[in-house]
Amino acid sequence: MSGQNAEGRALHAVPEVATEKLTIAQAVRDAMLEEMDGNDRVIVLGEDVGVDGGVFRATEGLIERYGPERVIDTPVAESAIVGMSVGLAATGFRPIAEIQFMGFVYPAINQLFGHAARMRNRTRGRLSCPMVVRMPYGGGIHPPEHHSESYEALFLNTPGFKVVVPSNPYDAKGLLVSAIRDDDPVLFMEPKRIYRAFRDAVPAESYTVPLGKADIAREGTDVTLIAWGAMVRVCLDASEVLARNEISAEVVDLRTLNPLDRETMIESVVKTGRAVVVHEAVRTGGFGAEIAAQISEHALLQLEAPIQRVTGFDVVFPLAQNEKHYLPSRQRVVKAVEKVLAF
Repeated sequence: MSGQNAEGRALHAVPEVATEKLTIAQAVRDAMLEEMDGNDRVIVLGEDVGVDGGVFRATEGLIERYGPERVIDTPVAESAIVGMSVGLAATGFRPIAEIQFMGFVYPAINQLFGHAARMRNRTRGRLSCPMVVRMPYGGGIHPPEHHSESYEALFLNTPGFKVVVPSNPYDAKGLLVSAIRDDDPVLFMEPKRIYRAFRDAVPAESYTVPLGKADIAREGTDVTLIAWGAMVRVCLDASEVLARNEISAEVVDLRTLNPLDRETMIESVVKTGRAVVVHEAVRTGGFGAEIAAQISEHALLQLEAPIQRVTGFDVVFPLAQNEKHYLPSRQRVVKAVEKVLAF
């Protein structure tokens, strides 16, 4: 569990080692650098990841350090990027495939669903598929169409994947190192809205954050806010507003959606008696519905009010002019909390 500063922001238990202030994008790059230094079987491939350093510069400088055999600029063909990664993973490599935006992953769905996720089962354990697919996801940067999708539920409905979503630089580095070392395929969703929104102290040396373990980003007693990615920041902002009205909100950062740390989530809800789930994906069939079901199954008698969801709407993600109306906001979260408290 994290400590907190005066504003209630999470302070991770960083070891007494040299640290530097990094953004999420820089922390992602650091994780890849360390793992590529330590294992020559780790390679990076994707569109513009080499010479241009990636569309968000998360792979900047890698090709100069490791050369074009380990940092591969691919054609604009997501099915090929993921297909090559599956083959490489099955033959001893640990590829890190970058999909420039989550909305571009659809051509690779067959490779992901039909091959990467099924490798261990199909071969009865003879082969695994140790690959990472990095995907910037979500809204908040006013891009064109197909650049703001948040369709994590697609992958959560497919057995065989681990799905990871960091919300801060410290976790981004530690979770990505864990993902690269994992022997199964990991979808690593990077919230581009906060790629460079803030900096956090990150150890210069290698460390891991375990997959499947949530974090209490802020402790509270009156209501539990459950979120991941950029929505954790929204919940932390909302919790500060609520605190001014003497409402104590606990913020649970899931960090890993599969495997899900149900124990930490349920423990928090049992303590507070109320839950609000926040995500920017569409409402119908979103992962928030599964979380609400899990809470109902395991903590129904401890609930003091119906579970509330603050989500995106059941529409295609809008263009820039209407983006702010679609995304969950601090005000919407505060309103949902007021509703559960008034029940």
